[in-house]
Amino acid sequence: MIFTEFRFLVFFIIAFGIYWILPRNGVRKLWMLVSSYAFYAGWRWDFLGLIAISTLVDYVVGLMLDREQSTGRRRGWLILSLVVNLGMLAIYKYYDFFVTSGIEFLGSLGIEASASTLGFVIPLGISFFTFQTLSYTIDVYRGNMKPVRSLLDFAVFVAFFPQLVAGPIVRASAFLPQLVSKRKFSEITWRASTALFLFGYIKKACIADNVASVADQVFANPDGFGVLGKWLGLSLYSVQIYCDFSGYTDMAIAMAAFFGYQLTVNFNFPYLARSITEFWRRWHISLSTWFRDYLYIPLGGNRAGAFKTYRNLLIVFFLCGLWHGASWNFVIWGLLHGLFLVMERAFKFRGNSAVGTLYTLFVVMLAWVFFRSPDLPSALSFTGGLFGIGEAGTKVIATHWWGILGGFVVVHVFMSRGVLERAIERMPSALYSIAYGAAWALAFPWAAVDYQPFIYFQF
Repeated sequence: MIFTEFRFLVFFIIAFGIYWILPRNGVRKLWMLVSSYAFYAGWRWDFLGLIAISTLVDYVVGLMLDREQSTGRRRGWLILSLVVNLGMLAIYKYYDFFVTSGIEFLGSLGIEASASTLGFVIPLGISFFTFQTLSYTIDVYRGNMKPVRSLLDFAVFVAFFPQLVAGPIVRASAFLPQLVSKRKFSEITWRASTALFLFGYIKKACIADNVASVADQVFANPDGFGVLGKWLGLSLYSVQIYCDFSGYTDMAIAMAAFFGYQLTVNFNFPYLARSITEFWRRWHISLSTWFRDYLYIPLGGNRAGAFKTYRNLLIVFFLCGLWHGASWNFVIWGLLHGLFLVMERAFKFRGNSAVGTLYTLFVVMLAWVFFRSPDLPSALSFTGGLFGIGEAGTKVIATHWWGILGGFVVVHVFMSRGVLERAIERMPSALYSIAYGAAWALAFPWAAVDYQPFIYFQF
């Protein structure tokens, strides 16, 4: 189910209504777990087993880490968690990729090789819920939190449906304490949450799904467009992926709030960043901080000299790219970001001006070419075409799309100043209700006719 579908609205009304009718916290949490499993089963019920395995293994590991005193045994339990979670990722998401890549590499050396691939469908949200449960076992292992005793609480933490399939990646230390006490209906931040859900809906259904049609045309046949056409297509894809992903997280955070829970902010106007370093403090914040806390710092971070710092950054962004998908294009996308992070650190680049923003946008957009293209030759050809290298077709894109792109820039800057949020907070209740209804009435006609899956569902 997609948040912008009518059937999801029906599902949410039922889940919401029954949740708040139930009198006791334990029963509410059980209903939330049932609702979350039903939500996931709406896509593929058979992959619920993977969520259950991850839940049971890491619940037991957490308890054993607290019970064991031996360093070796505690390390063994942590390794079990890593093997199970990363093993599921490796089998379902990366096995075919590495087997195929190995065969192609041997073929380039003149060595014939063959191997069978599994042909698995990638389970929805597997990269998100495996990282989420891993953060729990690592935190318990480090002594940063005590293990949860309630299996029900831990299962709700893993499967909580608003953010189950595309984040944000929630830390157990932030979410599990919220499950201890019964949520109060009177404490829901209705105005902020309803506004945030509307913003997310507009981003996804009205912006991302509409500009996708143009971006898809350009990336499907880049040789058919000239230099300006390619740049416009790339710019609209940059708008699409931001509005698609941040729109999902806006709606996820809002829906969690409707049940009385708080999720972490995942985006902070990343296209206004003045360096690639700042970009990663604003884009997919829950993932970048996960890699920082559970990989970059354990590798040594920036504490062991310049060379090792650069090495650590490249390792992190190599794996960040690979996390996004089993493709060398994603790896190159990650390494491009890593390389620019290294250069910014090496040259002490701060980017404290509009020039820094333009530089950052340029780098981010070039990297999106590799993220979006189906394969490496296509990405290289598209990149060359942006600078007039290679074929240039005669297809043109309607000029009004330039106006839409400019409008997005203006709105992005305006929204970053928080003017609208402050105005919403100060509105009288009656005026807010009228304005909110009018906003939905204006949004619906602009919603794309065809429901588009969220881009990050594939990760």
